[in-house]
Amino acid sequence: MATDYDAPRKTEEDLSEDSLQELQARRSDKNSGVVDEDETEAAEGFELPGADLSGEELSVRVLPRQADEFTCSSCFLVHHRSQLAYERNGMPVCSECAA
Repeated sequence: MATDYDAPRKTEEDLSEDSLQELQARRSDKNSGVVDEDETEAAEGFELPGADLSGEELSVRVLPRQADEFTCSSCFLVHHRSQLAYERNGMPVCSECAA
């Protein structure tokens, strides 16, 4: 922001008048800071634990395990071969469970 150093400076009286005018303007805009939010609309986006989801359908496409993946024998999650820590009794264990 450019500053004009040649402009006359405001006196204390001018500053107090400006601030008084700003306060009066704010008083007239009391409702401008109020947010109108419908509580029911805001609550619709939240799922409660234990809610009945029997009528819901999943829209996720499930892929079978790929050739470069394995199922951990400890956590039963499918991981990429790069996360294989070791095999215990012929069963693969991921690096997260091995830690």
